[in-house]
This record gives sequence, C-alpha cells and structure tokens, in this order.
Amino acid sequence: MSDPSTMEAAPRVFIRTFGCQMNVYDTGKMRAQLAARGFRSVDEMRQADLIIVNTCSIREKPENKLHSFLGDALSHKRRSGSPVTVAVAGCVAQQAGQTLLDRYPGLDMVFGPDAVPRLGELLDTRTDARSGGQTLDVRFLDAEDYVFSHELDPDAARRVGAFVTIQKGCDNKCTFCIVPATRGAELSRPSAQILDEVRALVERGVREITLIGQNVNSYGLKTLGELTFAQLLYEVCGVPGVERVRYTTSHPRDMGPDVVAAYAELPNLTSHLHLPVQSGSDRVLRRMKRFYTRERYRELVARLRAARPGLALSTDIIVGFPGETDEDFEETMSLLEELRFSSSFSFKFSPRPGTPALRLIAREGDVPPAVAQERLMRYQARQREISLAHHSALIGREVEVLVEGPSRHDEGVICGRTSQFQMINFPGSLELVGRTCRVRVTRAFANSLRGTFCDELRKI
Repeated sequence: MSDPSTMEAAPRVFIRTFGCQMNVYDTGKMRAQLAARGFRSVDEMRQADLIIVNTCSIREKPENKLHSFLGDALSHKRRSGSPVTVAVAGCVAQQAGQTLLDRYPGLDMVFGPDAVPRLGELLDTRTDARSGGQTLDVRFLDAEDYVFSHELDPDAARRVGAFVTIQKGCDNKCTFCIVPATRGAELSRPSAQILDEVRALVERGVREITLIGQNVNSYGLKTLGELTFAQLLYEVCGVPGVERVRYTTSHPRDMGPDVVAAYAELPNLTSHLHLPVQSGSDRVLRRMKRFYTRERYRELVARLRAARPGLALSTDIIVGFPGETDEDFEETMSLLEELRFSSSFSFKFSPRPGTPALRLIAREGDVPPAVAQERLMRYQARQREISLAHHSALIGREVEVLVEGPSRHDEGVICGRTSQFQMINFPGSLELVGRTCRVRVTRAFANSLRGTFCDELRKI
C-alpha cells in the first residue's frame, strides 16, 4: 500500500488536452514519462506543481482556448505559495514557438510534438541547471534521430480502448491544413514497436485498439522492408485478446484494394470507417489539393460497402472554403444525400497561418461569414436527420456492444459502442465493463442509442 505521506510529497502534474486523437495519445505518453519520474496526476490545476496544456492549431477555436487557459494557469502560478512550472506543448507550441514565450513572460516551457518523447529530459535539464528561465524546443528531428515513445499511458489499465500511434507527421499538402507545418514530415513507427505496445495494452485489459496517424494508408511506404498498412492491420487483428481494431485517419487518395479487402477478411476490424471527403465539389477538391474526385470517392465507398455490408461511414466536411459557390455547396449536400454518412465532423473554413489557402483568400476573397454559417447550419441539420434515421432503424434490434464504463448522466446505467461506433446507454452492472454484450435498442437519438441488456457474449 502506498504511504500517504509519500503520495503527498510527490510532485503533481495537471495536463489539459485540446485537439485530435494524436494529442490525446501524446498526453498519455507525457503522463507515462512523468510517472516514471515520480509525478502524480491530479484533476485540478490548483493542485499542480507542473501544468501542461497540449494544444491544437487545426482551427482557430482550439487555439483561442489556449490563451484563455494560459491566463488561468499563469494567474494560479502568481498566487501559488510554491514553485509552479507552466508549459505549452503540441501544435500551437510548434507554430508559435518563441512568440508564446515573448507574449507570456511567466511561461516556463514551450515544446512541439517532436519533443514529447523527450519531456522527461527537458525537465531534467531545467532541474540540473536550476533554471528559472524559459525553455524552447520546437526542433523537427531527422528520421534517424526520432524515437517513438515506448512508455504506456498509466491510465491505459483503466480503459477498454486505447490509441496506438503508427506514424507521425504528414507528407500531404492540403491547402487548408497546418499539420505538415506543426508535425513535420511523415515517419512510420516500426511495426515491431507497434505490436509490442498492442500486446502490452492487451495484458492490461484493453480490448479495442485504435491505430492513429495523419494518413494511415501511407504507413510503411517510405521504409524498405516495412509492412504495408493492410499487412499491419492483419498483424494487429491477429494479436490474441484484441477484440476490435479501428483506425484514423485515412486519405481517400491512398486507400488501396488491400485495405478494402481487409474489411471482407478481418472480423475484428470494426464496421466503421472515418473517411474524410472535405467537399462534394470537384472544383473545391482541386483547390484543396486533395487529389481525388467526387466520383473516385463514391467508387471507393461502394467497394468498401461491398466488402463489409452495413459499414458505417463518417467524414469531415469544410464549408466556406475560399471561392466556394452556392453550386459547390449544393454538391456537398447532394453527396451527403447519396452516401448518407452516419455522422460528420463539419466546420466552417478556418484560415491557418502559412497555409496555401491564404493565397486563395488574398486573390479571390473569403466566403462571407454569414453565408458560411448558414451553409454549416444547413449541413449539420440534415446530417442530424440522417444520423437519427440510421439510429431509428435499429429500434427493436439486438446489437453487440463492447462496454466501456458508467454513463456520465445516469446512475446505474452503463455505456459502450457497437462495431459501427454507435454509443448506446443501458442499465447494467459495472462488472460488464470490458465485456461484449447483446443489447436490444429501445430508443434512438441523433448521437446515441438507449437499450436494455439481453446477455453477455462469450468470446472464444
């Protein structure tokens, strides 16, 4: 049993995470490194000796959240009676770098995504130097120098599902996207490391693995002798104890027939795919430099749905891209009607520093904000109707659910997801967490389902 006095004396860390699955994964790796150095994670900033905000710059809104958070963190640092270190990590750190340190004199550390595996070393350097100054590390490492973190998130043992990164960076040059500038060139993680991490997670009780990368379909292609992404899927699905495998994000241009075939051959590859289309207009897709057409995307979806009947397809949509006309937007709406996405992450175009889309704005002007907002509201309203229709069709049917934990809203209610990634809440015991159950759907909402427990499925 832990000594309470030792626990009280241990340094404490609070991490706030904004952004994508990659940021969530990076936060877990930071927690792991800090735990190895004696840090204890806390749930409230005011309890912490080290405060880290892991940032996202894909759109303006999460970037604005950083500045609000930093105001609170630095105010706490000034009021605290003991030393507090405040750090900014992630994509905004990479993008802004020294500018953040200049703007916030009380800020102690700024480090980009490539420095995440070296967080412990950065802290050790500050301690060894007795540094009261500021630390900046936004270097991009060469492929031969970059080392993927091997430490496991200490919270992984309490989860049914876990992310596993398979690559970093991105070589695509979509005109709207800042990721290549903030996460650098694409680099695939060695498959042996990936499989070791999957096995270690399964030993801790994880049942669902989500492989993550900026463009998973290009995994391994730059490394002589490495597995392809399809081959990696087969290997991960073959690890004993892995009940479900998901992945994100796919680029439609790079998804080959071998990955499509995996949906016909791998039963534990889930019946859900997130396949960003961004726009239904060929004209807009060209300006985005997505390098596929509406027709090619439709054909790919048809092949996927033939390989896995009942496949749920979600997507990303940007409305109000520079130069988008009413006709372009109608093409996006018609694609939604035709393909009937199960859900969409849809946003108004957000101009990001240094991206080629800024030149389009300078040359042709932006879509008026009110027009972009009206388009977004119209798209989202129709998507909610389609999502509700998908869910309503399940009422009265039994679905297989991997139970994830207690419901956030109702005592005595647990929740989990179907293979199609639908969230369902139903009365049940917490003893079912981590197990697969058969649940009858009784009610449908746009974003979730309600059901009743039927029985537990015994997995062989």
